[in-house]
Amino acid sequence: MNQQDKKLKAAIIGSGNIGTDLMIKILRHGKHIEASVMVGIDAASDGLARARRLGVQTCDTGVEGLVGMAVFEDVDVVFDATSAAAHLQNEALLRRVKPGIHVIDLTPAAIGPYCVPVVNLEEHLRARNVNMVTCGGQATIPVVAAVSSVSQVHYAEIVASISSRSAGPGTRANIDEFTETTSRALETVGGARRGKAIIVLNPAEPPLLMRDTVFTLSEGGSEEQIETAITRMVERVNKYVPGYRLKQRVQFEHIPADQPINVPGIGLLSGLKTSAFLEVEGAAHYLPAYAGNLDIMTSAALATAEAMAAHLSSGGEASTKHDAVTVSTQ
Repeated sequence: MNQQDKKLKAAIIGSGNIGTDLMIKILRHGKHIEASVMVGIDAASDGLARARRLGVQTCDTGVEGLVGMAVFEDVDVVFDATSAAAHLQNEALLRRVKPGIHVIDLTPAAIGPYCVPVVNLEEHLRARNVNMVTCGGQATIPVVAAVSSVSQVHYAEIVASISSRSAGPGTRANIDEFTETTSRALETVGGARRGKAIIVLNPAEPPLLMRDTVFTLSEGGSEEQIETAITRMVERVNKYVPGYRLKQRVQFEHIPADQPINVPGIGLLSGLKTSAFLEVEGAAHYLPAYAGNLDIMTSAALATAEAMAAHLSSGGEASTKHDAVTVSTQ
């Protein structure tokens, strides 16, 4: 096997919903990545049991146990699907034992730079730690970035509504971090002057698909330019998250200068208000299709890892932007 055919070995920390779904995606669709070991702290968890049935090595003593395993010597990349607080400790231990290891953080800890594949992956292919923001961030930041590409976005506000059934203990423990991390990423990655994020855990039965609403207030750029930019961006995300789509046409409202609105922290603003309504249907690899929030995170993480692996195997010379947005995870 030549260097370009060699797959990078991955460890997945966290045997809950996100980690298990990610493992299944890698096993089914990994081109440059292979699942080497699944790590948890509950020996009886469904994720570890499923890993064993699928032939993936397991560890039920957390990261401390992982770094002591013989298999860790060959691990090139680690996906952390635990919690923001746990990731701080996990990153420190991993970095102490193997300084050059690549870590893809699926928690809101944000030690490394924010990464949204279709927006800024090219900038972070060499990063040792990248943060996948949040499910709401992966769904909405591309839209804000699209608007920012043709106009100046003064304010961006997103509302992510997910089924409460798809929100595991990690998600529930990270609500504050979700809003803070997503808000910052709307600014630093999406290009908004000020960002605000809201998450809603919807208890409806039967469970509803993930819905995301994006509002921007901008100046410059026409309605046609903005709608075209958003539509093209949605098509790009859809290449690695096929359940990602616009629910209806983009809506616009002009805020006249003599009737400005007050944006907290900024003041009175006028301009063009853009409203985009998204839906994310999951691939149902582990949880049912309503768990689009889980699917978009694991799909984005796998797309990121695949692009990094392709970049490393090519010696860092070839552009992997195309790979980053065409990885099939379905």
